[in-house]
Amino acid sequence: MAQPDDVVHLLVEIRNLQREHLEEYRRVTGESLELQRKAVLRQEQIGRLYQRVVTVSVFLLVGVVLLLVYVFGGFR
Repeated sequence: MAQPDDVVHLLVEIRNLQREHLEEYRRVTGESLELQRKAVLRQEQIGRLYQRVVTVSVFLLVGVVLLLVYVFGGFR
């Protein structure tokens, strides 16, 4: 049977390893959350850019159609 000091030493080692694992888990989780925040911000930026591009494209398309109608005599 193991000596009481050996058992205490083993339990201390287990506790220390669990603390190290918890610290690593917290670090990795924090990094993951930060990356997710950055990804969400980037998606929001791209969404706003997409809305602007679509709006400008619609105005340009309407302008081109009106120009074609004018050039080919649709308003006479």
